[in-house]
Amino acid sequence: MARAPVVPILAIWLSLLLALCLQVMPLADGWQVYRPEWLGLMLIYWCMRTPDRVGVFHGFVLGILMDLIEGTELGQHALIYALLAFLCALVYPRFRAYSLVQQSALVLVLLGLMQLVAQWLRTIIGDFSIHLAFLIPALISALLWPWLATMFQALERRLAAS
Repeated sequence: MARAPVVPILAIWLSLLLALCLQVMPLADGWQVYRPEWLGLMLIYWCMRTPDRVGVFHGFVLGILMDLIEGTELGQHALIYALLAFLCALVYPRFRAYSLVQQSALVLVLLGLMQLVAQWLRTIIGDFSIHLAFLIPALISALLWPWLATMFQALERRLAAS
């Protein structure tokens, strides 16, 4: 059985920080709802690709950074991203056997659960909203998953070849 190429931890952290920058990049008010969940996508990718190197700790640290950047209650995003990494660890063996379309459906479920928990936390804190528009980023992210996964696998192969 061929081994997957070993990706340097620096490349993993750089891609996660790039996703963090894309996640907090300012958009017009009308377009905020259509922003893909970049950080969630990258966390899912690396948790599934290298589960021994990326996990709940990474989700927690990235969540704390999101809390600090966005000025939300400290721990809100940390809880959400740590939960996402934990759920990725639970479904890891099945996820790798799925096709890209099935993986996209699972990404939709994982990010939808993440968005649901985030909405629940916002409701507890006081920012109540009754519409389901908070699930649109999960849908857009699931549509982007095959492209992102294919692109990063090609990048990994290129890094391994050089």
